[in-house]
Amino acid sequence: MLNKLDQIKSEFGIPLTGIIHIGAHEGQEYEDYLSVGIQRIIFFEPIKSNFLKLLDRVKYSDIRVSCYNLALGNKVGRILMFVESENQGMSCSILEPAEHLIQYPWIKFTTKELVDINKLDNITIKRKLYNIINIDVQGYELEVFKGAIRTLNTIDAIFTEVNMKEMYRGCALISDLDHFLGCRDFVRVTEQPPDSWGEALYVKNKFVKD
Repeated sequence: MLNKLDQIKSEFGIPLTGIIHIGAHEGQEYEDYLSVGIQRIIFFEPIKSNFLKLLDRVKYSDIRVSCYNLALGNKVGRILMFVESENQGMSCSILEPAEHLIQYPWIKFTTKELVDINKLDNITIKRKLYNIINIDVQGYELEVFKGAIRTLNTIDAIFTEVNMKEMYRGCALISDLDHFLGCRDFVRVTEQPPDSWGEALYVKNKFVKD
C-alpha cells in the first residue's frame, strides 16, 4: 500500500489528507496510513469476525480513526454475504462467486452472514476532510459508487480492485468502472491488468498532466 500512496503524492501531487477504506478486512493498511501522515481514516468492514480484529488492530480509542461494522452499496437495510475462511475472509462478497470458484477451487464459500448495508452518502462524515478511497469489495464496487455520488465530489483518488472476468456473478467489469467514474471526472491512470482481475488507480482529471 505504501507504494500506491507514494504514487498519488509524488506522481500526481495529490495530498494525503484523509482516507475512506471500504472493505477493510482486518485493517492491515492502518500502519501504512499513519506512516505517511494520514490523520483521518474511516474503515468499513461488514463481516463481524473481521471487524473485531480490525478494532483490536486500530485500538478504537485512536481519535483519528472511525470504524463501521457495515457494508456499503446502493441500498439500505440488511443483505446476505457469501463467506469463506480459507483466504482468511478476504474473498467474502455480497455477490455469489462465479469464475472465482474455478480459479481458486480451494476457497470454499460455506456459510452466509446477514450484514447491515447502507449508502456512503448517508453516513454523517465531514466529507471535505477525506480525499482518497481505497475499496476492496469483491466485484460490488459499482454499487458502492452508485451510493456515493455526493462523496465522490470531494474525492481526488480511488484505489480499487477491478475485474476483467465475472469473478462474482453480476460483478462490475473494469469497463463499467471506467465509464461510471469517467462520467464523474475520474480517469484511470494504470494499465489494464493482464489477468482476470487486478487493481487500478483512478484520479481526478485535474491531476493528470497533458
